[in-house]
Amino acid sequence: MDAYQAALTAVHGRARVAAALAARPLRGPVYLVALGKAACTMSQGAVDALGDAIVDAYVVTKRGHAEPLPWPVREAGHPLPDADSLAAGDGLRAFAMGIPPDAQVLVLLSGGASALVEALPAGVTLDDLQALNAWLLASGRDIAACNAARRALSLIKGGRLAGWFAPRPVRVLAISDVRGDDPAVIASGPLTPPPRDADDVAALPAAWRRLGVRVPPPDPAWFDTVDYEIVATLDDARQAAAQSLQRDWPVALHPEFVGGDALAAGRRLARVLVETAPRIVHVWGGETTVVLPPRPGQGGRNQSLALAAAIALAGVGRVALLAAGTDGSDGPTGDAGALIDGGTLERGGLAGLDAGAALAAADAGSFLAASGDLIHTGPTGTNVMDLMLGLRL
Repeated sequence: MDAYQAALTAVHGRARVAAALAARPLRGPVYLVALGKAACTMSQGAVDALGDAIVDAYVVTKRGHAEPLPWPVREAGHPLPDADSLAAGDGLRAFAMGIPPDAQVLVLLSGGASALVEALPAGVTLDDLQALNAWLLASGRDIAACNAARRALSLIKGGRLAGWFAPRPVRVLAISDVRGDDPAVIASGPLTPPPRDADDVAALPAAWRRLGVRVPPPDPAWFDTVDYEIVATLDDARQAAAQSLQRDWPVALHPEFVGGDALAAGRRLARVLVETAPRIVHVWGGETTVVLPPRPGQGGRNQSLALAAAIALAGVGRVALLAAGTDGSDGPTGDAGALIDGGTLERGGLAGLDAGAALAAADAGSFLAASGDLIHTGPTGTNVMDLMLGLRL
């Protein structure tokens, strides 16, 4: 857990934003917009660096992630957008329109913003938006595919937020929660041109394509005054975890991105622990997916990965695997993930639960609660996808 904490510290929103602004200061007056799970800690970093140069701010975060700031903090739904997400979009538009034309805009982006703030085109309702997001979350698609579909039904995503600020100068500091750290995918790319030749409408399921919505593309001139910088990544977290461990252990820092099906990934990581030399700490990072049944149980992708690994490691002595989200949450649960070992299956079985059935029902969280293997951190102030740490003695 010390290595996991070292990773979180290395990518904490407050420290990374403060460092970025210290390295390249902004001159006031500055109007601040912060969107995402780490919006509050990132805003604190901006206050540390800029102080009274920040004239006003608009901050939106996930419920339960708010922290004290000199300005009101708005909370909205995640992972499913809600009426507060649309209200946040309306408020953001009004805030943007009120920024003086010669002012500097500082935008702080982190994962979760896609659900937390939205403005819909005519003909699309909140029910449509929630149904689409529920389908995407259950589909097993990765974040890039999900955000492509979200861009097709948004007046904010896909670079369109840039039009609300243009021609004012905009500095963007982002924490990446996507593979490849692509600004067009982070928070669905509100201040970035969409991917070249992207067909976001084609990414929509057929039922939503039939809505016939065609959102105008962003004007390329909007991005002439946008300066975009990524201040924290999964690789930063992985490196920090490895450095923390290297004081006491040999470390294998695996370069590959752990993606795809969570159950397959859990079995794969367990196999590495069994087949490689003992007394080496393995460090992985990534973001897996889970296809949800019609009535899923409790848990998220990290809990599913961990339980699949626990099945493969059942009865193996002196082995452990941690799989946890860097944002402190795993799917719709309040747990960050799980720390399993070779006795996980036996402990859960004592409660009368079956691990295979739990995985099939997307109910890994219930099994891991019974086995005592869930970990809870609360909001961490960052979001750079997931970490997996494994050791066999």
